[in-house]
Amino acid sequence: MRLSVTSEIGILKKVLLHRPGQELEQLTPTHLGRMLFDDIPYLAGAQKEHDLFAQTLRDQGAQVCYLTDLMVQSLADPGVRRQFIDEFILEGGPLAQHHSQALAELLLGIGDTKAMVEKTMAGVTDQEAGLRPAQPLTSLARYETRFLLDPIPNLYFTRDPFSVIRNGVAFSHMLAPARQRETIYGRYIMAHHPEYAGGITSWYSPDIPYSLEGGDILVVGGGLLCVGISQRTDPEAIEILGRRMIRDPQSGIRRILAMDIPNIRAYMHLDTVFTQVDRHVFTVHPGILPVLRCFLLEGKGGDVFAREMKGTLAEILACAMGVPRVTLILCGGQDMIASQREQWNDGSNTLCVRPGTVIVYDRNKVTNRILRDHGINTIEVAGSELARGRGGPRCMSMPLRRDGVE
Repeated sequence: MRLSVTSEIGILKKVLLHRPGQELEQLTPTHLGRMLFDDIPYLAGAQKEHDLFAQTLRDQGAQVCYLTDLMVQSLADPGVRRQFIDEFILEGGPLAQHHSQALAELLLGIGDTKAMVEKTMAGVTDQEAGLRPAQPLTSLARYETRFLLDPIPNLYFTRDPFSVIRNGVAFSHMLAPARQRETIYGRYIMAHHPEYAGGITSWYSPDIPYSLEGGDILVVGGGLLCVGISQRTDPEAIEILGRRMIRDPQSGIRRILAMDIPNIRAYMHLDTVFTQVDRHVFTVHPGILPVLRCFLLEGKGGDVFAREMKGTLAEILACAMGVPRVTLILCGGQDMIASQREQWNDGSNTLCVRPGTVIVYDRNKVTNRILRDHGINTIEVAGSELARGRGGPRCMSMPLRRDGVE
């Protein structure tokens, strides 16, 4: 199978990453909020941590693919390369569209495809496009550098722009303008890469007007998909995704559990507060439990219906999964200060590489100890710089292939 993700916990065989690049160096205090960052990561430190994360995945037997490399292979045809540049500028917004000729000349003039792709990620300033001399008033009145194409610093969170669900893909409609161009890379890879071109089922597309992001999608297995109603994913999007998948007998999805979490920055996606670590075992941030609402979408008579589920989260999950019971491991345990601190530092954002074995940030000592006390094998990686972007090991990885779980 070219793509196969039927669970969150099957042995990870192939995974997509993006090594942080010059796009992080383009962050300034003025633009942090717009770029969805709270701080500026130190690039060399972030790259060192990311390289260790990638090596940890290889040590666990996973094939690591990089977004830039797959894009280079997808743009081998000059016509596709030109089409990508034109589409990328079009999606760059009004300023990019206004200066489309200068931007196209700049990007087409970069002979090395990898360097060109990296430039789309790093952004293009007015100075680089050679516009300053022709606009003397702007040069006098606006002394700061202005981006014609914004950098895309969130790219190292490869989980969000698209999601592999079984043998297909849900291409995200990203909520924030700062992230909306990220999906174009996944779309070109799935359309033009030699390994994937033609024949990949699309479950969702960016032109649908409701936001849906990959961090809210968990492929629990057994025909169940958990999707967060969150700051970044609309209930309408879940309903559209659910109807398409449940009605398609080839999808393998029969039920969707929509989990309505608080709409706040700290809980931007479901996987910031809830991830699966083993068969019937999950880690969860206790702060969501008092206010969490869950809705089950199921097919009946050719249509799809939703109903609210009552009971504790453990009871709801057990019912939706069709198992006697599930275990919930609290991020930070019963210590609410530790729980809030470690959730902010992605203590709930685990990446399962095989049943009962997860990659976690080493800084979340309380949660990691509790996971081990429950028999979960924790592989700790450094994340002091990477965590400044508000994402953990699951956020930074998009599984392309996992083994099935019996």
